[in-house]
Amino acid sequence: MKDYKNVTVLDHPLIRHKIAILRDKNTGMKQFRELVEEITTLITFESFKEVPTKTVTVSTPLADCEQQMVVEGSVAIVPILRAGLGMVSGVHALFPTAKVGHIGMYRDEETLEPKEYYCKLPEGIENMQTILLDPMLATGGSACDAINLLKKRGCKSIKLMNIIGAPEGVKRVAKAHPDVNIYLSTLDECLNENGYILPGLGDAGDRLFGTK
Repeated sequence: MKDYKNVTVLDHPLIRHKIAILRDKNTGMKQFRELVEEITTLITFESFKEVPTKTVTVSTPLADCEQQMVVEGSVAIVPILRAGLGMVSGVHALFPTAKVGHIGMYRDEETLEPKEYYCKLPEGIENMQTILLDPMLATGGSACDAINLLKKRGCKSIKLMNIIGAPEGVKRVAKAHPDVNIYLSTLDECLNENGYILPGLGDAGDRLFGTK
């Protein structure tokens, strides 16, 4: 992804370790869900470097000092339903006051293109730094459509956070939205003929919620 300045692929041994367990078909739902949250928290640490801050005065037991704090109400997280829900707690672990919106999409099994069925966003989201969440970035269709929707609602500062991405989807989003920074923990090999990431980890939604 060196050709795209807006793409960051994290390379950390803790993430690689957790991804290995996450991929394993024998990893159960509870552990899978916990791993998604933990990996999301690690990605959040990197992707929130530019979060809006303000200077405040803090009184320690010994003296007053100036410190930086995140501006209240400046961050919104928007999971793409349903798999994106599994990442919300991972972000809230570091930013518990972040407001949450939801975008509902499903993939047409014939065209592989996303179809929107639900959208509910926090009031004033156009003035917030918005983080779009989806564990898998496969074809990039859902991500592109969700970003377009956020932009139509007036969002000016958007980031996309994924756990695993396919080169095809990452390139599609990076090219279509060069103003959106993309953060993912792992870049996989390719998509198969059905639009699933290889080697991937299967259907993230099914493994998060115990469905098929």
